[in-house]
Amino acid sequence: MQEAPTDRPAISTERDPRWAAVVAKDARADGTFFTCVRSTGIYCRPSCPARRPKPENVSFAETWEEAEARGFRACKRCRPKEASLAERQAALIADLCRHIEQAEDAPKLDELAKRAGVSPFHLHRLFKAATGLTPKAYASAERAKRARVELASGEGSVTSAIYGSGFNSNGRFYAASDGMFGMTPSAFKAGGAGKTIRYAVGLSTLGRVLVGSSDRGVCFIALGDDEEALLADLRRRFGKAEIVRGDGAYEETVRQVVASVEDPRRGFDLPLDIQGTAFQQRVWRALQAIPLGETASYAEIARAIGAPTSARAVAQACGANKLAVVVPCHRVVREDGALSGYRWGVERKRALLKKEKAG
Repeated sequence: MQEAPTDRPAISTERDPRWAAVVAKDARADGTFFTCVRSTGIYCRPSCPARRPKPENVSFAETWEEAEARGFRACKRCRPKEASLAERQAALIADLCRHIEQAEDAPKLDELAKRAGVSPFHLHRLFKAATGLTPKAYASAERAKRARVELASGEGSVTSAIYGSGFNSNGRFYAASDGMFGMTPSAFKAGGAGKTIRYAVGLSTLGRVLVGSSDRGVCFIALGDDEEALLADLRRRFGKAEIVRGDGAYEETVRQVVASVEDPRRGFDLPLDIQGTAFQQRVWRALQAIPLGETASYAEIARAIGAPTSARAVAQACGANKLAVVVPCHRVVREDGALSGYRWGVERKRALLKKEKAG
């Protein structure tokens, strides 16, 4: 007969923040700690669907190795030593994303479903939940990224870029080009020549706010103290586009942006012109899903988009964000909760979070 595990006494389990995760069966806590139950001699993941144990019988272990060293055995229901369902799904979506990125032609949904071993309907739902895009939209965004690289390289013609990026006809490429570039392919190849961006500068409690808009919507929001430095950043980001100061009517757009900076509860309902790679857009959508006043780590964002090993790439996508506040990269913090670098200054990041929490 197996002896009962020797365990540490349960001290104030109900006041331990980990207990709240056990009560809520919070799958987000899986892998961060394990629940050890003395009365059964079993350890579980926090989300285990079994009946909740009494808190006086519970202690916690940081790893499953620690739990087993203390004499506990793994739960046969939640299988805490194996990858969780969320982790398996994230790995599955990450594999499909890599497959789409490496494929010469956009894979069909049935092909992806067969690779994943699930039904097309289930795959469509899982993929969109993890990435914010359907498989078809993700493939289109990936082709758009290839097209940008082909055109920006300056080598060859627009026609060679069409086929080099995976489009099998001129018609399909030009039909998609406005959404991919916000301009004609020829203008993009010329560095944005012929595209006009209007801008104006407003004042906020966080300093100057420079707002730029294309004919599609707001494409640039930056915070700073020096108007010339902000304008130089706008020009650097948009290459050969024509940058012009907005007229009096454009001041209303700036006023609305400044108002959303001062009071985050107002929201933001102006049209946007957001351009980026498929991965960047996945990250930016995940940032916009973080509730007002809350934060997430780079690793949590990476897991949320189905790329759990891409925390560094998530940080790079945050750094590439051209829309301060609207795409809230200020809500991303380090794993320990500390504020990390922010393109527009850590003090502004702290002030933005304070405004959101106060609301």
